[in-house]
Amino acid sequence: MAALDFVIRGAEVADGTGSPRFRADVGLANGRIAALGEDLDGDRVIDAGGLVLAPGFIDMHAHSELAVLADREHLAKLGQGCTLEVLGQDGLSYAPVDEATAPQMWEAIAAWNGRLDVDYDWRTVGEYLDRVDRGTPTNVAYLVPHGTVRMLAMGWEDRPPTPAELEVMKAHVAQGMEEGAFGLSAGLSYAPGMYADTAELIELCSVVASYGGYFGPHQRSYGAGAMEGYAEMIQICRESGSALHLAHATLNYGVNEGRAAELLKLVDEGLDEGVPISLDTYPYLPGMTMLAALLPSWSVAGGYGALEERLADAATRERIAHELDVVGTDGANGVPVDWSKIEIAGVDHPELRGLVGKRVAEAAGAQSASEFFLDLIVRDEFGTACLMHVGNEENVRAIMRHGVHTGSSDGVLAGDKIHPRAWGSFARYLGHYTRELGLLSVEECVAHLSGRPAAVLGLRDRGLVEAGYAADLVLFDPETVDARSTFAEPRRQAAGVEYVFVNGALAIEEGVRTGAVAGRSVRRTGR
Repeated sequence: MAALDFVIRGAEVADGTGSPRFRADVGLANGRIAALGEDLDGDRVIDAGGLVLAPGFIDMHAHSELAVLADREHLAKLGQGCTLEVLGQDGLSYAPVDEATAPQMWEAIAAWNGRLDVDYDWRTVGEYLDRVDRGTPTNVAYLVPHGTVRMLAMGWEDRPPTPAELEVMKAHVAQGMEEGAFGLSAGLSYAPGMYADTAELIELCSVVASYGGYFGPHQRSYGAGAMEGYAEMIQICRESGSALHLAHATLNYGVNEGRAAELLKLVDEGLDEGVPISLDTYPYLPGMTMLAALLPSWSVAGGYGALEERLADAATRERIAHELDVVGTDGANGVPVDWSKIEIAGVDHPELRGLVGKRVAEAAGAQSASEFFLDLIVRDEFGTACLMHVGNEENVRAIMRHGVHTGSSDGVLAGDKIHPRAWGSFARYLGHYTRELGLLSVEECVAHLSGRPAAVLGLRDRGLVEAGYAADLVLFDPETVDARSTFAEPRRQAAGVEYVFVNGALAIEEGVRTGAVAGRSVRRTGR
């Protein structure tokens, strides 16, 4: 046997399959797991007594496209054991673009990712992944974002594509898949992706299916109409032949309280029909997004410039406010907005920072809350982020126990008051839901966070503690692991995560970040 770079001695191995833990020494060499056995010796020995050794966790829904390039520490994810992040989510991301759409994308998702000091010089999916290959803190996988592709083909138009425009979209999806993407994401309550009909999505998912990829939609509604939205996603994949991975699969608002069983019945029926279905969730109740996402889709047709023109017309502005307050917009999940539950979480303009942490109803004071909202998003150039306090604990617990569930953070890292899920989701699964509530065993939870998402991605050398696999590994203390991030202090490192390896390089040592930047792109191969 070749000399071992590291030996992890005496760990309790939760190997990512969900099988019972076993004690073993694990040897690493040249970025791979070289051996499992007893009494191994190597250049560096880590005494892992009392710790669980698991495959590095896979964040199936992350928003770190810029963060992995700009933040060499990236402690939010490494600090809780994440070694691979799936980016390009919710149908909006930074590739593929051209010279016209690149600046539009930069502004459109500034509320998610900020405006970091990153040279935005890539245009294709492959070029973005090449940039990642220069070295990132975590590994990166990518989904082709449907809204970005639609913008390339037809701008922000609220209409079906022409046959020629549809062919342009299909060509961009195919190119992204050729360059290593794992599938297609969609943001069907975000413009311009929300303008797509079912037929358009079936056509694009047929391209994804031809490459063996999956469709990862943020579906049309997580409030009123949620069940119909989930049923549509299953229909799209049934007819296109694509696998389906439901992004942040949850049910929010009072209209969906206690309805998780209905969603899981839809999932099980689809599985019984042979549709490959999986899903991810984050282990918190509030959601987070850009504040402008609450607008009705028709109001942002043509882009934010067109919206500002509409808002200057008194009758149109009144119509938008009425839909927000009384009818319920498609952007706000079909439910009238309760402004007392919408918290301002981040602003782009420094002079507005005094609003952060306030609910919109409070910040509005004597002014109409919807009028205040409309003024704010324009004044902040659509860079405002919000927390939505609309979740249901019973639904969260039921969905996370399903056999096709995987973990995610949906972590937005930019902003003044970010959601604690960005720094805490994986530790919270292991601490609160596994150790404290006993909803999952340690082995089951590890499988949800590693082996199962690796299987969804079709990875053959990650997600398990097995000889020959990439040495993406985490050592944690099952008695102390927990999220320390809170809504008051969201950027606190998780507790109990002692060691993290990325491609065999030690990124966290005794809970402290090292200087290693060993991540790279993980690309889909084969067709």
